[in-house]
Amino acid sequence: MLGRIESRIITALAYKGRSIWELLDISNCPLKDFINVLRKLIDDGLIAIDGGAFYLTEKGKRSVNPESLKIETRICPNCAGKRVIAEGRFKEILEDFKRISSNRPTPTLEYFQGYMLEEDVIARTALMHYYHDLDGKSIVMIGDDDLLSVALALTRLPSRIVVLDIDSRLGEFLEKVNGEYGFSIEFIRYNVADPLPESLRGQFDVFSSEPLETLSGLRAFISRGVACLKENGVGYFGLTHYEASHKKWLAVQKLLSRMNCVITDIIQGFSVYPMDYGCDANYEAFVKYIGFEVGRNPGVNWYKSALFRFEVLGKPKLILKPDKPMRIQSIDKSEDITHPALYKNMTK
Repeated sequence: MLGRIESRIITALAYKGRSIWELLDISNCPLKDFINVLRKLIDDGLIAIDGGAFYLTEKGKRSVNPESLKIETRICPNCAGKRVIAEGRFKEILEDFKRISSNRPTPTLEYFQGYMLEEDVIARTALMHYYHDLDGKSIVMIGDDDLLSVALALTRLPSRIVVLDIDSRLGEFLEKVNGEYGFSIEFIRYNVADPLPESLRGQFDVFSSEPLETLSGLRAFISRGVACLKENGVGYFGLTHYEASHKKWLAVQKLLSRMNCVITDIIQGFSVYPMDYGCDANYEAFVKYIGFEVGRNPGVNWYKSALFRFEVLGKPKLILKPDKPMRIQSIDKSEDITHPALYKNMTK
């Protein structure tokens, strides 16, 4: 019996040969597990690779149930599985956002930076509006590589927007944008490992974050965000399967529950991230070391993050004290294989 990941790969290849990037796009599983399964399928003679494309062998074809291929399912092409369609005014906001974000600071490995597609930033903004989490709301971002603060400001709906981020370049950029567009986005240079300033605790209706996906990073970003929330506040954050195993997902769910937070939505694949930003932040270097030639990514945006939304049931219960520093591990070597620092002293 094939496992879940094996079945996805075999079924995808039953239709046609695919590159590793196309298989990653549909796998949505821990990246290390994906690579290990590919190797096993090759070793077992079920799949082979030629010219960078994977295909089923005769043995692999015999493992496919032909009846299952007669029933096709796919993600909604209109919303791409996001549940919302950013229409009307949001189309104008997207164009303005693209123009503003084109001058953003370049991602740096120092802070493990990357940012989602502009369309997905606007989709998150639209979802927040759908849930009445924008109009008149005070909103805090714990990190803002994605420039969600700018998209929110373009709606002219929130009463207050505050960005907490360690990168001072972002603060300089937002100050310039504030001047040009009449925004009032507040920037506070902040390292999430440090105690949360008392002036921010319990002051916001909504928080949003794209946390580090080490266990310590997830605990820090989410707990700091919850500490910022008022009674019955709302939180949004992203979490992948590529660098966060089910064990981490369970830990996050338990953390939220202990803080009196109720998960209202988990939307798989909501946010899409490019992995090569044309600078030192290229998170696809791992393919050089996996044991077979796969070729350069032609532009498949395979790295996706699920969007979590939760609500605090009454007052947040702060099990991780906001006045205490936290020790944060930036790379989880047991699960992460994308960070270029892991290959600094390696040769192909």
